[in-house]
Amino acid sequence: MQSNVLEGSTADVLSAALSAASDELLLVAPDVELVEALIEHLDEDDPSVRLLASERTLKTVMGDFLAASRAADHVESGRLSLRTYEGSANTLVVTDESVAAIVRVDDRIAALTADEESFVEEVHRRFSRRYDESETFTIRTPALSTIRSTLTADLGDATANDFDAVLSSLATARGDGDGLDEVTISLLVAARNEDLLYDISKWGENIGIASKATFSRTKSHLEELGLITTEKVPIDVGRPRLRLKLGDDRLRDTDPGQLASVAQSILAA
Repeated sequence: MQSNVLEGSTADVLSAALSAASDELLLVAPDVELVEALIEHLDEDDPSVRLLASERTLKTVMGDFLAASRAADHVESGRLSLRTYEGSANTLVVTDESVAAIVRVDDRIAALTADEESFVEEVHRRFSRRYDESETFTIRTPALSTIRSTLTADLGDATANDFDAVLSSLATARGDGDGLDEVTISLLVAARNEDLLYDISKWGENIGIASKATFSRTKSHLEELGLITTEKVPIDVGRPRLRLKLGDDRLRDTDPGQLASVAQSILAA
């Protein structure tokens, strides 16, 4: 059996693996970093990926709104499918023509590849069967393309563009200190554009970001912290609705690309 080692960054190794596949590849038991890299770098010119990963790994990755919404886009386009699998200690990249074992040592990563025909056929057959027998992992976060199109339709271009700018400025959106969560981002962007709480929360509930109650609780928390304020807007029938506004001069004076970092600095203080 002939083998060789391909070494580089996670993105380098992943790119080489995708290039080695003609139509499709199987990614077996990847770690969190490899799944995140796949979601970030997979595009329409790459082969489709069937991914078998532990439920814990997938839940960790999908806890980041950015990663989850991008992954949902890949799933909708047919580029990616996710299934849960707990049975392998080795991370493997399997194509019709080769098998690569991914090895990490500290901050280094390498792929030991093999292309002996009978070995590759057996590995491909075994893990294709495991894939067929495994349960599909459902991403509950809406696809990023859906978020963008519905936000534009429901609240307008300005709010949608600001939302995009905020997301582009973030490395992660977990709401655990490593990035604002998606509800907070939505409310800050809505406040920057002086949208109604009713409109942004209805949009968020309709596409599956969070319930109206979650939006309302988060609004109250941000209001207590001074990040946003509200003013009552009378309507013909029923209780007045609340218009959202930014409540801190530092937020009002910044552009949307810096809105998240300024908000995080205020929260940290």
